[in-house]
Amino acid sequence: MPVQTLAEQISGLYQGEVIVDLGGVTSGINNKNAVTALTVGALGVVGDVQADPKHHGGADRVLHHFPREHYGQYRRWDMMASFKDAPAMGENISTVGLDETQVHIGDIIKIGDVELQVTQPRSPCFKLNRQFGHQEFALAMQQSGRCGWFYRVLTPGTISANDSVVLVKRLTDISIAEAMHIYFLPEFDALEYQRLADCDGLAVAWVNSLQRRIENQAIEDWQMRLYGPK
Repeated sequence: MPVQTLAEQISGLYQGEVIVDLGGVTSGINNKNAVTALTVGALGVVGDVQADPKHHGGADRVLHHFPREHYGQYRRWDMMASFKDAPAMGENISTVGLDETQVHIGDIIKIGDVELQVTQPRSPCFKLNRQFGHQEFALAMQQSGRCGWFYRVLTPGTISANDSVVLVKRLTDISIAEAMHIYFLPEFDALEYQRLADCDGLAVAWVNSLQRRIENQAIEDWQMRLYGPK
């Protein structure tokens, strides 16, 4: 397919190094500040850290991209105890007019001189409940699919605030929206899990999780992830 511009201009770039307490757990979700450019390496963004490297960051989750208009939808659903906007999700990249239906697993994306690959949707956890003051926020994200997505870095470089988001190559037929739907199906579906696991570019953690489900013929318990420790 020809090169396609997905977003003419980025609406915000964010990074941060401060780790804070968030309702009894450490988190970097509130550490992001607006910047004019991101210096992106193969394994991370200069000046950007995560509190939980097991579930955030790493080669498959270097950058988090979140559609800014989703904040308005969550507000309309009364999912926020107080007004919050970008970068309250802890995102690095914010855009308007580009959502999970338009981005696919494995997409090769170029922003500035940085070449990226889409690896997975954001998997919501209980820290979002504490961040937004609503006990069902993570579940609402899981069910709605308004989650944003992660990139791995293929070519390091610099992303500037006036850069476009360009689709260079599409490798799979599964969008981020469909990946969320498949991964969080309420009932076990080995065929759909395998179809997603076979996607070129899917994050290793998601591939492993899907393969465990198929081997065990069961879905893992989501309660701890969605609601945290009691």
